[in-house]
Amino acid sequence: MTTIQPWLAAALLIGGYLLGSIPFGVIATRLGGAGDIRKVGSGNIGATNVLRTGRKDLAAITLLGDGGKGAAAVGLAHLLALSQAPLLPSSGAEPLACALAGGAAFFGHLFPVWLGFKGGKGVATFIGVLLAAAWPVGVAVCVTWLVMAKLARISSLSALTAAALSPLFALGLQRPLPTVILAAVLAVLIFIRHHENIARLLKGTEPRIGANKAAQA
Repeated sequence: MTTIQPWLAAALLIGGYLLGSIPFGVIATRLGGAGDIRKVGSGNIGATNVLRTGRKDLAAITLLGDGGKGAAAVGLAHLLALSQAPLLPSSGAEPLACALAGGAAFFGHLFPVWLGFKGGKGVATFIGVLLAAAWPVGVAVCVTWLVMAKLARISSLSALTAAALSPLFALGLQRPLPTVILAAVLAVLIFIRHHENIARLLKGTEPRIGANKAAQA
């Protein structure tokens, strides 16, 4: 069984969480003069809600920031694991280190300490984490989202479909077990965070992409 030193695991979890807690949506809208995004539309801090301010530039910054912090957490974990390679018990410790940091960053986005633990739904951070941890899986997730968005024109359905398939992509592409578990855990959390969207999908009231509605996406 692959393990890593307790101090390294703690550093990865704490560092990943703090990095993931950076609320790019709140920062971008405030600095961009769009006010507090938590008082706009659904109140969500993600790029989809930022887009409701009418500022595509701020939405793009939020999307890149939320995805980038997930990728950065995994990238830093990879570098830290490489620097500690002589001390790691096995080659499988590096994927575990990346999974811990990536999972912590995702959790930080969902429950950021800076915002009273009230964060976003994590789709952009989820994609950023997977692109950095296993880029073929991340690409497959992105393609799935784009195809579903083209066919159904519903953002939440696209995200839920991509999330549900991500562990299967990781298995099919023969990624290490920590990566498969990471994808599965993040997918479950995405479904939990989208419970209101799921309810609207079942009722047929979930807004479509481009619809002029202030419902959650």
